Amino acid sequence: MMSTMDIKKINLKDFTPDKIRNFSVIAHIDHGKSTLSDRLLELTGTISDRQKHEQFLDKLQVEKERGITVKAQTASMFYEHNGEIYLLNLIDTPGHVDFSYEVSRSLYACQGALLLVDAAQGVQAQTMANFYLAFEQDLKMIPVINKIDMAAADPERISKQLINLFDFEKNEIVLTSAKNGIGMQKLLSAIVERIPAPVGDHEKPLKALLFDSWFDEYRGVICLIALHDGIIKKGDNITLAQSGKKYEVLEVGLMYPDQAQKDALYPGQVGYLITGMKTVKEARVGDTIYHTKKEVKPFPGFKPAKPMVFAGIYPTVSADFEHLSDAIEKLTLNDASVSVEKKSSDALGLGFRCGFLGLLHMDVFKQRLEQEYGLDVIATAPSVLYKLKMKNGEDLQIERPSDFPDPSKIETVFEPIIDATIITPKEYLGNIIHLCEDKRGQQTDLTYMDEQRVILKYKLPLNEVASDFYDQLKSLSSGYASFDYEEANYEPSDLVKMDILLNGKPVDALSVIVHKDKAYNMGRDLTQKLRKVIPRQLFEIAVQAAIGAKIIARESIKALRKQVTAKCYGGDITRKRKLLEKQKAGKKRMKRVGNVDIPQEAFMTILKK
Repeated sequence: MMSTMDIKKINLKDFTPDKIRNFSVIAHIDHGKSTLSDRLLELTGTISDRQKHEQFLDKLQVEKERGITVKAQTASMFYEHNGEIYLLNLIDTPGHVDFSYEVSRSLYACQGALLLVDAAQGVQAQTMANFYLAFEQDLKMIPVINKIDMAAADPERISKQLINLFDFEKNEIVLTSAKNGIGMQKLLSAIVERIPAPVGDHEKPLKALLFDSWFDEYRGVICLIALHDGIIKKGDNITLAQSGKKYEVLEVGLMYPDQAQKDALYPGQVGYLITGMKTVKEARVGDTIYHTKKEVKPFPGFKPAKPMVFAGIYPTVSADFEHLSDAIEKLTLNDASVSVEKKSSDALGLGFRCGFLGLLHMDVFKQRLEQEYGLDVIATAPSVLYKLKMKNGEDLQIERPSDFPDPSKIETVFEPIIDATIITPKEYLGNIIHLCEDKRGQQTDLTYMDEQRVILKYKLPLNEVASDFYDQLKSLSSGYASFDYEEANYEPSDLVKMDILLNGKPVDALSVIVHKDKAYNMGRDLTQKLRKVIPRQLFEIAVQAAIGAKIIARESIKALRKQVTAKCYGGDITRKRKLLEKQKAGKKRMKRVGNVDIPQEAFMTILKK
């Protein structure tokens, strides 16, 4: 075990690629990944007991609460094995599907991975998704069953699952309990013995992969890099391959576990780099770094982050717009994958239209606005990006119902489809299949993982999953089902724009894009909800749902009226009728000129679905 003080004396030049092991930990949410990482850092002396606070690598409040990792963190460790000292680089990956591109880049920087599975819960949907990501990158896997000291643990059953699903051998599986430190030395030895060393050459020109970055208030953008070839040192001039921008290296070093400055980094090593970039938008994940003038072939597989789900974010009180604007600006300093544009809505005032990688990403973003900046925000119902082929041959991309062109000019509408994997105990299977069919899903596969659990594969439209699919899935399966998805492609679909009309005038903020088969039910629901929340006026209001010129649902809000016949006692019926007719003519005149004022609640009802 090495003490934390030695970092200053260590010469990184001694650590040639054969003494280095780069690995990551992949797991489903809440299977103990961060705790395991903490134990490894403690055992190798990277963090002392004095610095120890639970889940060292999860730095955001929302990460600790939800038990998820949003930003990948990295830490280096020195470990003595059979008299040799090895440099182990733990590259922490986000465990959630929305961040799968970040996971794939982090894995690209590794040569091996620990596949971590909870001894009670077994293999979950994201365990499988992440396994295949790592498998595609040809990483050496070490299966680890964690939390074996729990009362409900059943390592035997879980071992069988791992052997059946992923073809591991029984003797490869390492049993641990990260909380109590059981099996950790065995795991460290397995990392050194089984994971291959990185390949690199210090004679070749510099080539490094940028796999993460974040913003520091005092030092600008800090990038995490994995060196492939060459040496990078302070004062070098470097260029980023994708953006073509040039920078000077101000500082390099190891994450031990915070930044420890070093003179240079050598092939196969993983460390941080500071160049004085101003925003993380410049440091794009997956970019290649080389010495200016000595150009190299960039790493394959780079793709800029593209948002899949869009939502409007508005302050509940319009006076908070400035605060919201600042908060979003600060959050996007650290998250280059959120796209932001200013929008004003008739209903909610000024706000922002944001694009996110997925639903969890959106939730986390909104939660961080509320927790870290104390803001009260409204997020509109999420929408997705549609592609339209017009009759005149041009292609359009739209994400808001109000941009939807005239239906007569559209040839086909394409909507994004996802491949979903759902793992559930078999007693909930019926309900879940019913839910997926409701959401216009197509079943592609159904297999039994063991006697208890089923793996379901579905093709689902992202639009259907966007609002509340995940919540429904959890409640139908008492929380036991796990869900994971990846984008598949765009498929043609029968989508229409449904307008809500008040007295014949369309209200832009209330229109929605729906599937033709569901339009009737949804129109009826919306008109009924609106009838309850729009206050009565002195004239009748017709609330209608329409597709183009065809009205598919209608509700009427009755007029408030004065009892005009109250002064008639007895007498002929024509006296009363005359007064009523007069009132009716007045109401008709009023309806012609009257405007309906829609309260905020009405928009809330619709946005919350």
